[in-house]
Amino acid sequence: MKSNYRSLRRVINGRLALAASVVLAFASIPLAAQDGPGPGPIGPGPGCNLFPAPPSIGAGVSLSYFGPPPSETNPSLVGPVQLLKSGTVDDQKGTITLPLYQGSVQGKKVWYILTDVNDPNVASFLGINYSAKLQFGANSARTANFDDQGNLIFDRGKVDFSPQRMVVPGPGGFPPQTATPGSVGDADYSPLVRVVNAGGVIYNAPIVAFDVDATQISFPNGGVDYTKVHDQVVAIDPVKGTVTLNLVNGFSFGRPVWYLTMEASTSTAAAIEATTFAPALLRDVLGKDDSFGSPVERLFLAVNGASDGGCNNPQRQGLVAALTDGHRPNNVLGGIPTIAPDYSPLWEAQPYEWTQDAIARGFRGLQTEEFRILTLVQDGILTGPGGARFGTGTFIVNCPIAQRLN
Repeated sequence: MKSNYRSLRRVINGRLALAASVVLAFASIPLAAQDGPGPGPIGPGPGCNLFPAPPSIGAGVSLSYFGPPPSETNPSLVGPVQLLKSGTVDDQKGTITLPLYQGSVQGKKVWYILTDVNDPNVASFLGINYSAKLQFGANSARTANFDDQGNLIFDRGKVDFSPQRMVVPGPGGFPPQTATPGSVGDADYSPLVRVVNAGGVIYNAPIVAFDVDATQISFPNGGVDYTKVHDQVVAIDPVKGTVTLNLVNGFSFGRPVWYLTMEASTSTAAAIEATTFAPALLRDVLGKDDSFGSPVERLFLAVNGASDGGCNNPQRQGLVAALTDGHRPNNVLGGIPTIAPDYSPLWEAQPYEWTQDAIARGFRGLQTEEFRILTLVQDGILTGPGGARFGTGTFIVNCPIAQRLN
């Protein structure tokens, strides 16, 4: 994504056309249905499209009078920043194209991507995200070694991509009546891998295809066979060594972001997220957030956020909304690179609910920032699910950050 607001203007000016094309492209595979990534992040209304408006809106001059965003001077300042630099972000489709790697496990081919690592020099060299917290994820990590051709040989961990994903919303949207993930890892599968003969560095290396030849997963122009690849794959080209994945809307400290969603540690979460069920992730420590030994960062998941009007509602957010209108829930993330040093792609999902009193008094609205949510919890306006105490979550989602939008 070009790091200036002139490119943002081109996207905003064509927003209606782009939204229409994305909706048409994914109309046959909505979020709460069967296999596939579901709608992209450029939705048909303000509740499903977090792409920021250009600074010329409301000004007396055109966008050409504005200089580059401050993020071009310092990436911690306001403005768009691509964080997962190894890939190419398509800001018109809401996708990212990443290098596709091939390895093996117990004699079977593995196709995977790299998104994060716990070594800052390696992160800079490969253009992937640095996460110091991954060093505390060893409990779930597999191990691997480079062979003499530079390919990773994993010790264990397999994924079955053949199941048919199915999500059927419940009477009120959430919880769903049916939630079957479209890909399932075995008891040893985790996206984390510790490379023993490379200094024990830990990578986030989600598998996108398993035990298939290149000819079986050659879908460079789409039309993907989701019985063979990850549900978030939009296109895959083993010959060129690339894979294109769907991106997801979210917020971090008030700033809209796009991220990948690759694994979840419970089957229900994996089904809703269209990710791989990876139960081994539950070996990692929950409930410690930014303290010593914690491999996770917090993700705040609204259960009963505003859903009336679907994507046309600018306050839209949460699981009920996602399961009833088919678009993403607009989750709130904790720290990401350029905003905080505590980033981890492993997010401990902490669901919250608006109390009925808060809803009746008109308090319910879109939340975009971690400490605002915690303040509303402190004030008794938000609780855990069903009125329970808000706090430690029960599952982990692997969601590498790709792009900060402003």
